[in-house]
Amino acid sequence: MPELLSAIKVVAPARLHLGFLDLNGALGRRYGSLGLAIDAPVTEVVVAPAPAFDATGKEAIRAKAAAERFAAAFAPGRAFRVDVKRAIPAHAGLGSGTQLALAIGHAILELTGLRRRADEMGEMVDRGARSAIGITAFEQGGFIVDGGRAPNADHAPPTTIRQPFPDDWRVILVLDPSEMGVHGEKETNAFAALPEFPEAQVGHLCRLMLMQLLPGLVEADIRAFGTALTDIQEIVGRHFAAAQGGTPWSSPPVGRIVKRLGDLGAHGLGQSSWGPTGFAFADSEAAAHRLYSSLVEEAKAEGLTLLVTRGRNTGASAGAP
Repeated sequence: MPELLSAIKVVAPARLHLGFLDLNGALGRRYGSLGLAIDAPVTEVVVAPAPAFDATGKEAIRAKAAAERFAAAFAPGRAFRVDVKRAIPAHAGLGSGTQLALAIGHAILELTGLRRRADEMGEMVDRGARSAIGITAFEQGGFIVDGGRAPNADHAPPTTIRQPFPDDWRVILVLDPSEMGVHGEKETNAFAALPEFPEAQVGHLCRLMLMQLLPGLVEADIRAFGTALTDIQEIVGRHFAAAQGGTPWSSPPVGRIVKRLGDLGAHGLGQSSWGPTGFAFADSEAAAHRLYSSLVEEAKAEGLTLLVTRGRNTGASAGAP
């Protein structure tokens, strides 16, 4: 057995949740998510054995709780210190909780010489209840489709498609640091209060995904990909509007800037999960930075931040600090 490290660093990618395919559930499975791992922002943790549990940096409370839970399962009687060097913004629609928990769990496994799948770790900390996007983003990266949650299932949905994202394409994120998306008990209640989703609309969403979005992705046709994604976002967004003050956008200023990005030539417009983060896609670094330069001051005047990033085709990384 190789010598164990005395401390380990894990860097985990953010993810975009790009929409649901089946909120009706008539076939048994419900939700069915589309998502993408992205290069930035990231969560970076350094974990080491310690005399007692401790955590520092952003998200320290959640980090300590995750370390205690994983240690109880994988290393009874041992304690660990977690230093959160960088953190994906919390409750912004970028998967911060899942990535933080999985990063810490993975680090503790590495420090104890054990192996577990990411979905097993996610279940231990109540991640993957509706979507496998964050778990697969951590493990593999790329563009991801999951098959929805089966009735009475006690595990995350299966990943049915994992496709590399075009290297040349870029993602423009629109971040609102003053807002938080629905989460926790409010999220559970919001899902429970949603009206029934029309079965005919489910068929249309699946057709958009299978016959336009995925071929566009495979053939690097950003117009086909973006048109389908915008349509999916508009349909799903209208359904969730009742839980977001009557609008598809949890942050109206984000919605305005995303629409401006579309007016200037961006593709695939929408909001990640419950937001407030919005997104749009460009076919090159140059196009993304042109869009960024055109709107950065307008976004700043709304209290927003623009960030250009790319799809990430690998999962989390781990090694010596």
